[in-house]
Amino acid sequence: MTSQQAATPRGTGEDISVRAEDVVRRFGDRVVLDHLRLELAASEFAVLLGPSGCGKTTLLLMEFPVSRYLTRSARVIAIAALLPVAAACAASGASRDPGPSGPASAWSTITFTIGQQASGIVTLVNDSGVLTNTPYKVRWALFSYGPPLVAAEDAGQVDIGDVGDIPPINGAAKDTGFRVVAAEEPVTSAEAGDYILVPKGSPIKALADLRGKSVAVPIGSSANGFLLNAIESVGLSPKTVNFVNLAPGPGAAAFDTGKVDAWAIWQPQVSIEQQKGARILIAGHPPLDYDTGFYVASLKDLQNPVRRAALTDLLQRLARAYQWGDDHIAAWEQAVERETQVSPQIAAIEVPNGLIKVRYVTPALVGSEQTLANEFYATGQIAKKVTASQIVDNLLSPSFTTK
Repeated sequence: MTSQQAATPRGTGEDISVRAEDVVRRFGDRVVLDHLRLELAASEFAVLLGPSGCGKTTLLLMEFPVSRYLTRSARVIAIAALLPVAAACAASGASRDPGPSGPASAWSTITFTIGQQASGIVTLVNDSGVLTNTPYKVRWALFSYGPPLVAAEDAGQVDIGDVGDIPPINGAAKDTGFRVVAAEEPVTSAEAGDYILVPKGSPIKALADLRGKSVAVPIGSSANGFLLNAIESVGLSPKTVNFVNLAPGPGAAAFDTGKVDAWAIWQPQVSIEQQKGARILIAGHPPLDYDTGFYVASLKDLQNPVRRAALTDLLQRLARAYQWGDDHIAAWEQAVERETQVSPQIAAIEVPNGLIKVRYVTPALVGSEQTLANEFYATGQIAKKVTASQIVDNLLSPSFTTK
């Protein structure tokens, strides 16, 4: 963090006035206060208004010499007076985009655990430098797919992580200790997120041929949603197609040994199986599969104002890391190679097929989640109804962008 030409106090005690000239405050590469100029006479009273992240608290809490003239109790009262305004901003999705407005000292004791699924994000974060000089610390936890990550959030073991469209629905039907805080939207609609594979030489040629067959699928994952939509599009249901609940690793073993007739899964497993002769029965595209993912965060973090502000800053940095990957495809492919141990050929297929933008969760996306939730409940995939709007707590503003 840097500052230039800090505010200068004039007078002492109750006669104090403040003049700020050309004040700059940076958090990493983000400028929070950009050459601010402010002068207050002793008799003047000022109220700082604006959305979270615009620098209000940063201005008050940065190390102005004026702080020497305030007692400890006066500082506490001044900060407490700001909390209702901050809470109001946090409650409004239209105005919320809090950046690194919290003081570094308040964030310095925080360590966030980020759940990830070997997407290359760890390497992208390091290569892009987006976490350079952050006041908080981060560590990574690897998950093979979304439902265990959501369960870890509910248990307080993970603070934030990204999953597909179904894990939040599946998790909400069981747990309540997390919220959806951002969306991951595909860069183009040509991308496919999930697939249904059949083995080499399989007599299955069309979706209707899955009647009476067994399909491996990680229950509660995005592939689960795609499989359900796909079979229903041809008049089938979970009563006529046997869903075999297998995580990606056991699913691959069952598929390779012929213990299941098909497999609903995603990349890079799809390309790996294709190299063995497997065939894509159908690739997921709208309206059967919208390939939208979400960031989910622990409720305990979201309910703590300091951790919430720091978590928002972390989310924005992760969004910039993905943007850096979109702009540096070769580096992202190498990141996937390192993190998943796949070949360069498979990484070259997986990465361009998975470019994303981290964005605000729009009402339209909430509506799509609700449609999926309703279908999952109607077909017995989840045991209780889920109201999608109740599990969304945006940390980004509608105008947030990484470009």
